Amino acid sequence: MARAVPPRLLHLDRTLDELDGPPWPPAPEPTTSLVARCHALRRRPLGTLAPADLRTLITQDIALPFLLPLAVPLLLEDPLLDAYFYEGDLLHATLTRPAAAWALVPDLAALLAAAVALLPTTPERADFVAAHGR
Repeated sequence: MARAVPPRLLHLDRTLDELDGPPWPPAPEPTTSLVARCHALRRRPLGTLAPADLRTLITQDIALPFLLPLAVPLLLEDPLLDAYFYEGDLLHATLTRPAAAWALVPDLAALLAAAVALLPTTPERADFVAAHGR
């Protein structure tokens, strides 16, 4: 179910290190694969991030003002998108972010809440709709 998403200037050709500075230093050694992946993803242009990349960064609360506007249109098209681990994993990642992250994009939160309201209820979905639905 596609819905109109308000236009946003997303700078899809720029990286999170450029937009959400200061740039991160190289990942410390030794490190986990998750830390190394997050550091590497911050250096990729936003327009090249796949749903799995968005899920990874969003679940780590990295640069949410830049990533939530990328994730919401994907979720409006396919709310239960399987980004990497399971059906609905990107949705779960977005719905469980702190309310403060959504305060910067209330219009996107309302659009997502309307789409989520049409899905079978889970506690995360009910909480999000209650907080952001209109």
